[in-house]
Amino acid sequence: QVRLVESGGGLVQAGGSLRLSCVAIGGISKIYTMSWYRQTPGKQRELVASITEEEEPNYAESVKGRFTISRDINKHTVDLRMNNVKPEDTAVYYCNAHGVVVTTPPGQYMYWGQGMQVTVSS
Repeated sequence: QVRLVESGGGLVQAGGSLRLSCVAIGGISKIYTMSWYRQTPGKQRELVASITEEEEPNYAESVKGRFTISRDINKHTVDLRMNNVKPEDTAVYYCNAHGVVVTTPPGQYMYWGQGMQVTVSS
């Protein structure tokens, strides 16, 4: 069974850096797109950054120039490097894997990580 395991969340001061990591495990052949989303209380979950199988990144306007997404295709991992963080980056961050090809049962699926808190203090 596929699981996404996240790590790296926590408390950071404004202007500092943090790296979030996520690994997908469990009978995976390939993953088309891996992403990071975030959510704050009372708001919808929003896309922060995504990266395709061809390693083409896409960023929310609010994080462009500050965050960098990267992945290891073979290890099924995705990282989010967060630089110059701001208090408004405070949220629960979720890893997402879309187009996950598995053999048992055969098909393509989407999975979410459990989420982890990132808090930026001013």
